[in-house]
Amino acid sequence: MKNSFKNLSFQELKVKRDELTRKYMDLRFQMVIGHVDNPLQKRVMRRQLARLNTLISAQEKAAKTSLTTMTPEKKA
Repeated sequence: MKNSFKNLSFQELKVKRDELTRKYMDLRFQMVIGHVDNPLQKRVMRRQLARLNTLISAQEKAAKTSLTTMTPEKKA
């Protein structure tokens, strides 16, 4: 599961992040109510969200740097 996010496109990563965020919020509400079978699942989801956010920000930075290197800046 750790490396399964690396081959996803940027849009797929964003969709997956939104989906996991929703699941994480549901899990948090269930923990407050007390109906959680595996409390370690919260940690796993939080770490998956962190991986997704890291990959998304890396792709955003790569796209930003590729755009700035492709367009020459005019110097005065």
